[in-house]
Amino acid sequence: MSNIISTIDFNSTTTCNQSNPTHQTHPHNPMDTTTAGKPSNGHRLVFLPLPYQGHVSPMLQLANILHSKGFSITILHTLFNSPNPTNYPHFTFLPIPGTGDELHSLIDLKNILRLLNYINADLVDPIRVCLNRLMLEEDGVACLITDVHWFGTQSVADDLILPRIVHRTSNISSFRSFVAPVLLRDKGSVRGCDEEVKSEASVSRLEPLKDKDLPKFLPNDPEGKYKILELTVKGIKQARALIWNTFKELEEHELEALSQDFPNPHFLIGPFHKFFPASSSSLLTQDQESLSWLDKHPPNSVLYVSFGSLVRVEESQFLEIAWGLANSKQPFLWVVRPGSVEGSEWLECLPDGFLERIVEGRGYIVKWAPQQDVLAHPATGGFWTHSGWNSTLESICEGVPMICSPSFGDQLLNARYVSDVWKIGVKLENGFERGEIQSAIKKVMADEEGLEFRNKIVNIKGKVNFCLKKGGSSYSSLEDLVNYILSF
Repeated sequence: MSNIISTIDFNSTTTCNQSNPTHQTHPHNPMDTTTAGKPSNGHRLVFLPLPYQGHVSPMLQLANILHSKGFSITILHTLFNSPNPTNYPHFTFLPIPGTGDELHSLIDLKNILRLLNYINADLVDPIRVCLNRLMLEEDGVACLITDVHWFGTQSVADDLILPRIVHRTSNISSFRSFVAPVLLRDKGSVRGCDEEVKSEASVSRLEPLKDKDLPKFLPNDPEGKYKILELTVKGIKQARALIWNTFKELEEHELEALSQDFPNPHFLIGPFHKFFPASSSSLLTQDQESLSWLDKHPPNSVLYVSFGSLVRVEESQFLEIAWGLANSKQPFLWVVRPGSVEGSEWLECLPDGFLERIVEGRGYIVKWAPQQDVLAHPATGGFWTHSGWNSTLESICEGVPMICSPSFGDQLLNARYVSDVWKIGVKLENGFERGEIQSAIKKVMADEEGLEFRNKIVNIKGKVNFCLKKGGSSYSSLEDLVNYILSF
């Protein structure tokens, strides 16, 4: 995966012990603990993100939000896929020693079970050393905020008598499907515990979820997956509270259902990215020229295509995507991440004549785009997405209807909600097939049904704007979260 996710390694001025000398250093690090982020309320929060782009970004956004409320912020992170400290001069960064090469070898999604076992077993003691040192400093530590997948840190928090809050980077709806195997087995049901179920049957108590929508992470080791899920659920239930990057108006019913199994306090304070201008938490270099290209197109005319930072496709699928876009005759901005096509570095396997066919400005291909800015651009009229939660939420916030091509995990449920519940887009039910792709693009970008999608998602966008204002649900929930942390 090294050719997919860029790494930024550095030696912070604050470390648990000597950093690995093989990692590249920055010539200047502004994260000096003597000046960084002195709080007005005297409380320091320590954040521990999972080293994936889709997990790092919302965690840093959350840290920014709480810093604006007067908290001092320390980011405890792995050396692999570490955030760039120069983008956050108001934070202190603390690398966990020995978390570079080993994580690099496990970061591929095919190794997700090994990775989760590794970080929650081998890294527990190094994390304990880091937290113990921080607690002995003048500011101490008021609270540890971790990604839910760091369930092993609950034992550390308990030993140190340190409150732990978890942040789930997906939404409530998909989280219910994520933990479904454990909850269903606890209730004596086997449905949903088997891997690769393709049935159209609904899952009891999880409607409109279908059997085929259940997350499929580890098809070769269902018992291993179940054990990880069981430990994750246990770690969440033992945490003080959960923080969600979503808002009440979108998932109120899902929250009521979830609270039956997870009675912890829940704080819905999203969308995180709307609290501040588009952030620079991307681990990949963004092509800013894509915005200039969009400037040349009329409103709602361009389809934006991006499948996130992890999804990989076969060459045959890539060709179907290419011809589906070309045959649609719709202007498109297409993100093709280097290494995202099996057996190809970048665009080598494009069909002969394809680039000539999209000349004269109808198509533009980039390696990575400033997604929030692209979605907010007036020319963007649709988003063909992998349905990761960050992308889905960003599209909702800008009122852009979606075409969904989910691959794994929460993407499956997000796509189902987009198409069947919120009715703000379509899901490609048959994978990547050029005829279905062309039809979906026409439906979203040109047909009457696409106008209905747009009207519904613009209505939800209005609710987003309201929830963030004083008296709104997310505004009030954030105030409750701040008071909750200050009560520790």
